Parts: sequence; C-alpha cells; structure tokens
Amino acid sequence: MMKQTAWDLNNVSSLGGYATHVLGAPRLMESPQGKAIEFDGQHDGIIVDTNPLAGMERFTLEVIFRPDAGGAKEQRFVHLQEAVGENRILIETRLTGDKRWFLDTFIRSGETNQTLYAEKFLHPVDEWYQAALVFDGREMRHYVNGIQEMSALIQYQPMKPGQISLGVRLNRVFWFKGAIRKVRFTHEALAPRDFLKP
Repeated sequence: MMKQTAWDLNNVSSLGGYATHVLGAPRLMESPQGKAIEFDGQHDGIIVDTNPLAGMERFTLEVIFRPDAGGAKEQRFVHLQEAVGENRILIETRLTGDKRWFLDTFIRSGETNQTLYAEKFLHPVDEWYQAALVFDGREMRHYVNGIQEMSALIQYQPMKPGQISLGVRLNRVFWFKGAIRKVRFTHEALAPRDFLKP
C-alpha cells in the first residue's frame, strides 16, 4: 500500500504530530480552501525535527502555497536536509520584480547537485498554487498546478533522518513572503492526475 503523509498547516505549534520550532511570528489565516500559515518574508519560519522523505527511493513532494508580492528575489520555502551531511531537497521561488515568480527546485545527493530553474515559466504572485517535485528512481521533475516545467536524470540515494523547514532555509536565510496551506509527502512518483489541487 502506498505510504503518504499530509500536513495541513492549521496551527503553528505542531505539524504531522511533531512539535515545531517557531521562528518569528508566522500567523494563521483563512484561505479559500481552509486555514494556512502566513510568513512575513523577514523573520517567520517553522522547523520540524523530522525528515518525511528519509528512506524513500522514489517520492513526490507537494506544497500548496501563495507567493506574495514584495518578497526577496530568492526564497527557500520548503527545505529538507539530513542531520549529518549536505544532502538536501529544496523548493524555492524566484521573484522577477514585475509581480511574477518562477519555480526553482534542487536536489543534492552525493555527487548530484541538480537544479531545475524554470525561468521561462512565469506565474503571477498573490495567487494559490500547487508545486510538486517528483523523483521516479531515475528522473526528477517539477510541476506547477499539474503542468510539468522541467526535468533531469539524476543519481539519487535515499535521504537519512534530519529536519524540514517551511518559510525559510534551515540555516535561516532566504525567507519566504507568502502563505502555505498544505505539504504532502508520498513514497511513490505520482502522476499529475493524483496531485493535490491548489
């Protein structure tokens, strides 16, 4: 049976049954589809002492989020990393300065340092989106609202236990201005028809 874990960001004190380390003052808000957590782009973040992708040979990492205008040019809003070492997975936004953004995803695994920098795929800020990073055992792909934007063949070893941060990189730089409603971790490479809806 497929293993899947979804975190609804409907409080700041715990996610997925794990206590959170709260940075700044991220606040709960109402979105069109339920509660979400809003981050100010300067001081707000959440760190959880678990790596939901640990041990996965294949995975789908999804996030429902709203990137807001006025944030920094580079923002790391989902970051998973092993407790020891540099292996990590990130979902990032790049703001273009004209109220648009594009998706940037990254996997570091051993000798692999792969970025999917989708600068040709621009989206307006201040709207809700679903982003997905999928690894099927040989290829990483990323999607926005179910539309594939980029892909690359990579070498990948399953991650070890570690941490995840939302709204900021784990080392507390590249803060995210916007909101996150849900994050989901699946132990398989999902097809777009099975993705969360924004």
